[in-house]
Amino acid sequence: MALYSAAAAVLAGLERGEGGLKSLVYNSGFPHVRQLYALVSETLRYASVLEKLLDEAALLQAEKKLEPQLAKVLVYDLLFGKGLKCGGRWKALARRHRARLEAELARMKVRHKVSRNEDLLAPETAVSAAAAQVPRYVRVNTLKTCVDDVIDFFKRQGYAYLGKAASVEELKALSGKKFLLDLHLPELLVFPSQTDFHDNLLYTSGHIILQDKASCLPAFLLGPVAGSHVIDACAAPGNKTSQLAAILKNKGQIFAFDVDPKRVATMNTLLTRVGVTGCQLAQQDFLTVDPRDPKYSRVTHILLDPSCSGSGIVTRGPGEEVVSSAERLQALAGFQRRVLNHALSFPALQRLVYSTCSLHQEENEDVVQAVLQKWGSAFRLVTAFPSWPCRGLAAFSGAESCLRASPAETLTHGFFVAVLERCKEGAAAPSLLPAAAKESPQPGEGTEPGATPKKRKKKKQLVK
Repeated sequence: MALYSAAAAVLAGLERGEGGLKSLVYNSGFPHVRQLYALVSETLRYASVLEKLLDEAALLQAEKKLEPQLAKVLVYDLLFGKGLKCGGRWKALARRHRARLEAELARMKVRHKVSRNEDLLAPETAVSAAAAQVPRYVRVNTLKTCVDDVIDFFKRQGYAYLGKAASVEELKALSGKKFLLDLHLPELLVFPSQTDFHDNLLYTSGHIILQDKASCLPAFLLGPVAGSHVIDACAAPGNKTSQLAAILKNKGQIFAFDVDPKRVATMNTLLTRVGVTGCQLAQQDFLTVDPRDPKYSRVTHILLDPSCSGSGIVTRGPGEEVVSSAERLQALAGFQRRVLNHALSFPALQRLVYSTCSLHQEENEDVVQAVLQKWGSAFRLVTAFPSWPCRGLAAFSGAESCLRASPAETLTHGFFVAVLERCKEGAAAPSLLPAAAKESPQPGEGTEPGATPKKRKKKKQLVK
């Protein structure tokens, strides 16, 4: 059972944009990482087929307690994998539906006029090509070190530092052992896409975190000042939580929620490794948290990255980029509206970031528009990060204040971000960039490519 649960947790992390496949597998705590990686990879490769089988066999309707991610893993191994060699009660549950699933698979082959399972897979798509060009992003963990020291460390390992990027085209051109400082985010280094750091000392010691650039945007744009009380409403596996702690400099309080006990355990391990303090983890559905609880009376900032379709994630196999059914999108959007409304009800809240790793307007602009209409003049959208090239779809007036990310235009996973602030009578217009962006100097600015970056006062000694 542990294997299937771990695989389902990785799939959920991918859908929430919490990292790439390798990062989530290595951070899962599962002892047999190759076995887990293979299972998740193959499940992703067959994801579009599995979604159709689940819909046509009505498995999720018949088994209300079965999560979609776990259902995909079980059905993959039952029909395409090793035949459910483990799994305990989940194996028994899946086998109860075996005849119906096999019948639906047979009908699917007849409709497509194929005889092999592999022939149901779509050919390589543009999304797969986009995935190949998304660089490896490395966020420097400023709780343990600083950007300049990490740059020096990589240079000692034979990497060539090219300075701060001036354009997305420079990121596209990266190759070999060359790297850049990102053109937008001050603590993000950029390497060629296939660079693997899972065995690197900086990664294993928690000095760097492998996190896609789009996934770094929500905490960066929330920008709480040191000492703030912050909620990370859907936190696991913890990359964004650790980024919030770095922005806060471990001064203040973070309340991090996730309903799944295994994901909470994984998050606890990650946060400990990267040096996070002042964070209370809770295995709890955020919708059950009481906004009037005195514990949260000083919460001024909330990061909300709820479950979504995951349609913007590009690190997946052929056939995965299939538009979710209208029914599923409506169900997800309903949940997202509920959780966003709940987050806005915290009485001291001043600033909230809503984000998804979805491309669908139903989960993004439509959710924000509906919730803002409900709250009237209490909250407003902030035009955050005006230099960001991709803006929200023109679904409503103000959508241009939102951000979108895409493999083609920003070299990231597909993402959506909206920044909401409480309106104050007579208050000055909110800053267009968070405090985190203002306070962070840019290493290497003004230097020639390959030159040693300007030094600043070191925070903590880097692992040698």
